[in-house]
Amino acid sequence: MRRIVLALGACAVTALAAAQGFPSKPIRVLVPTTAGGVPDVLARAIGQRMAESMGQPVVVENRAGAGGILAAEAVLKSPADGYTLFLGDTGNYAVSAALYAKFPYDVQRDFVPIVLAAAPPVYLVANAASPYTSVEDVVRAAKSGTVTYGSTGNGNVTHLAMELFRSLTGAKLSPVPYKGAAGLAPALLSGEVPLAFIGYSIVAPHVRTGKLRVLAVSTSRRSSLTPDIPTMAEAGVPGYGFDISVGYLAPAGTPWAVVQRLNAEINAALKVPEVRKVLDTAGIPAVGGTPEAFADAIRGEVALMAKVVKTAGVKVE
Repeated sequence: MRRIVLALGACAVTALAAAQGFPSKPIRVLVPTTAGGVPDVLARAIGQRMAESMGQPVVVENRAGAGGILAAEAVLKSPADGYTLFLGDTGNYAVSAALYAKFPYDVQRDFVPIVLAAAPPVYLVANAASPYTSVEDVVRAAKSGTVTYGSTGNGNVTHLAMELFRSLTGAKLSPVPYKGAAGLAPALLSGEVPLAFIGYSIVAPHVRTGKLRVLAVSTSRRSSLTPDIPTMAEAGVPGYGFDISVGYLAPAGTPWAVVQRLNAEINAALKVPEVRKVLDTAGIPAVGGTPEAFADAIRGEVALMAKVVKTAGVKVE
């Protein structure tokens, strides 16, 4: 028994020593999207500030593909020491987990949350020439006939946000998939599709010129970037709340002191005016908070996406 106690004590001392000397080398942040995506913009803006305050480079690596699995698995194969992080989002750890018949990791078991860095919402947007001037207009039209809408592909958040809408209202909806926002935005702008959930920064210039009309935001609360735009629940769909998170995670077993240090550094970076300006310009509302708050958000998103995916009947083998 005494040997076990001594061994545990030695492990604790080693972990503490490692945390006190952290970081002593560059930190890698693996991003599961290509350059220019929300996680990429976020990682680079925060990483530059962290490097300045921590005295070590923060290297951002883009590993897109397989619904975030490639980046997540690379992080999980790395030592649990805080030097390799995963900047994942709801699509990676909640949507993909529900979509794939065989998913290689469990975000709540295999990762430790560090901080929820941002919550980029999607907005229900209509072409200005369409008959939809409110969410209630869409509900009425979709109950008397089928409403066509655009999405960025089956199982994507823009598709599932509409599936949640359908499940709560009984609306009849027909999706038209496009290849990413780059394909969806022009289709929405031209009137090829009259309606879609899409990121606000993509369509904001066309909203200002009156070519597109924003009906509501997907989140359970109004976005800090667009406080005048109502939520879907406020606009006439009680119980609607489709929250998307982007946050930093480390492999399970990472020393708690290291997690706390990273949490403090990222929270501090999110408050820097230059960082906030970059994020605001890209339409990325900064959040921040504790690891526990991020864990709660993940738990809720995993449950919600499993329910929505099941209702939608979408599956990837």
